[in-house]
Amino acid sequence: MKKNIVLFTLFVLPIVAYMFFASGVNTFSKLPTLTPKIQDLGNWKTLDGEIVSLDKKITVLGFSGSEILKNRGNYFNLNQKIYERYHKFNDLQFVTICPVGTEKDVAYIQTELGKISDISHWKFVFATPLEIQAFYDQMKLREKLDENLGTPNVYIVDKERNLRGRKLQDEKEYKEGYSTFHISELSNEMLDDFKIILYEYRAALKKNNNASRKI
Repeated sequence: MKKNIVLFTLFVLPIVAYMFFASGVNTFSKLPTLTPKIQDLGNWKTLDGEIVSLDKKITVLGFSGSEILKNRGNYFNLNQKIYERYHKFNDLQFVTICPVGTEKDVAYIQTELGKISDISHWKFVFATPLEIQAFYDQMKLREKLDENLGTPNVYIVDKERNLRGRKLQDEKEYKEGYSTFHISELSNEMLDDFKIILYEYRAALKKNNNASRKI
């Protein structure tokens, strides 16, 4: 009896574990598209006058609202848990849409973030309240912006401007965004999904490179 248990532990369990994790990789190898082809940002500019586009970049997209200083802790959470790990990835950018009139507050946030990180891949762009609301509405999200045109959530947008997310377990709905207020959500759900989207593009790049070598 003991011999059978030992054999089962040594040979059968590893195979079962491999099959389980292999199926998991297949299941979560691609994040679902929630809203295809959202609009680009148009002519909205940063403090330096740079026009930012969502095209051909993996984007972590946020909406600061007019209370950006009050909620500045959320940006430091996002910086430490996600941005700092991946900001050197060339095809990645963080974009925060801010209401016109918050330029001084944003300058302060950028200065403070710049003391602990290279924030060259983090773009704060400015738009009017009507422009922000219209842009948010076309993303077709369940949750609404607050009265200050902000949200603690950030969203993953792929290189083709598709809004991506995850299917909630045992539910028909999808998780649209990730709360920067809750560190555990950034460290677990968002980090997991972020790794998936990066793996997805790296796998596609590897496949294209291999195809090119065969031609």
